[in-house]
Amino acid sequence: MTRPVVVGLDGSRESFAAADWAAREALRRGRPLRLVHAWEGLPDEGTEATLPELRAPQYHARRVLRTALERLNARYPQLYIAAEQVRMQPGAALLAEAENAELLVIGSQGPSGVGGYFSGSVALATVAHVEQPVALVRAGFAAADEHLPDSSGKPSVREPYRDVAVAVDTDGSCDDVLEFAFRAADLREAPLRAVHAWHVPLGHGIPGDEEHARLRGEAERELAALLQPWREKYPSVLVREALFEGRPAHVLVRAANGAGLLVVGRRRRRAAVGSRTGPVAHALIHHVDRPVVLVPHD
Repeated sequence: MTRPVVVGLDGSRESFAAADWAAREALRRGRPLRLVHAWEGLPDEGTEATLPELRAPQYHARRVLRTALERLNARYPQLYIAAEQVRMQPGAALLAEAENAELLVIGSQGPSGVGGYFSGSVALATVAHVEQPVALVRAGFAAADEHLPDSSGKPSVREPYRDVAVAVDTDGSCDDVLEFAFRAADLREAPLRAVHAWHVPLGHGIPGDEEHARLRGEAERELAALLQPWREKYPSVLVREALFEGRPAHVLVRAANGAGLLVVGRRRRRAAVGSRTGPVAHALIHHVDRPVVLVPHD
């Protein structure tokens, strides 16, 4: 069975922007698109809500899917789109949908935004538990924003794609992260910007210029060695290596500027309670205005 690109809809601007991005990504990947709206108060199939206080939410639920479906069918007539309302809590619905998805896409609110239930606390909780890649998209992000501006500086979908930026951790396994990033760049015919945040190891004190240069050179060699097999697997992808000294969260927020997509790993943790997104993913969700894909890895 072909695994679809799934997007969670709640009627917020973030979720509609996520649906539009998800449609383009589904086309690039040759996958169907599945739109999901979840609400516990949905009546049984084929029946209408009898209580007045439930009629308005039921109408809203139907309108959310209908509006998104009409927009996307008009913009992407070549794409197969399915839409479904499910009677579940939103977070549980997203987790269930992600199990059979190639990619889950949800809206991501800004640091001061309100958003809907798929773009606030539910989004964060979902990211912390989903075992598949999750893309988070901000309200207002449009197709032209994935591309470089034209010669006059205006947005244009006719220009080449912007870089795909990927966070590379040379201290652990990141094959799943690199696989997603290289494929995303290949599908877009875009350059890949491999970003690595390095620092002087603890216990070295403050190194002199020579020692500092040696440590940086070591980081460069480790990054190049890690990327080499992927360069061979994706020979058509132009890879640009970018090393920055500093904390990963700060480095990646800056490195995302000018990119069309940022791919970052989310280490799986087995904590029984609490958020498991980690400080880097948490910072990116709140401070990067580009679509961010979080790829779980061990």
